[in-house]
Amino acid sequence: MLGYVMAEGRGAADRLLADLAHELHARGWPLAGVVQLNLERAPDRLCDMELQVLGHDHIVRISQDLGPHARGCRLDAAGLEQAVGLVEAALEARPRLMIINKFGKSEAEGRGFRSVIGRALAEGVPVLTAVSTGNLAAFLAFSEGLAELVAPDPASLRKWAETACAAPQG
Repeated sequence: MLGYVMAEGRGAADRLLADLAHELHARGWPLAGVVQLNLERAPDRLCDMELQVLGHDHIVRISQDLGPHARGCRLDAAGLEQAVGLVEAALEARPRLMIINKFGKSEAEGRGFRSVIGRALAEGVPVLTAVSTGNLAAFLAFSEGLAELVAPDPASLRKWAETACAAPQG
């Protein structure tokens, strides 16, 4: 099963998925994936973006500081690929659920977590992610009609995860 959430507001989906991951981890669920941590900086700077790798102590910085006047992409592709490798390795432990912070531009272009999401689904591991309106068309094409939109609230996300992980996979 593939679920996705769309949330309004800067960092809202990040917080929803991180809160769900922490709750499920506290309940003893074996998880794989990443949740995004946005660390605020000076008022004239964008936040630092880090990925917490679920099931590990690893925190991977995925943003680079390009300066206050830069307009280019801040994504650190090497950091993203490091996180992808850690998540892919975690699939060997057969997690109950995979949470990926977002299906973003990298995934829309065929990189990032795209192949790991596909592998998890092929192995019967449910995946939950976030999608922005800008990447929705690419995500829906990727999911080939199999993705389920989940309401952006904690109770709906929890219910989706419990249902997805109780359903027979295959």
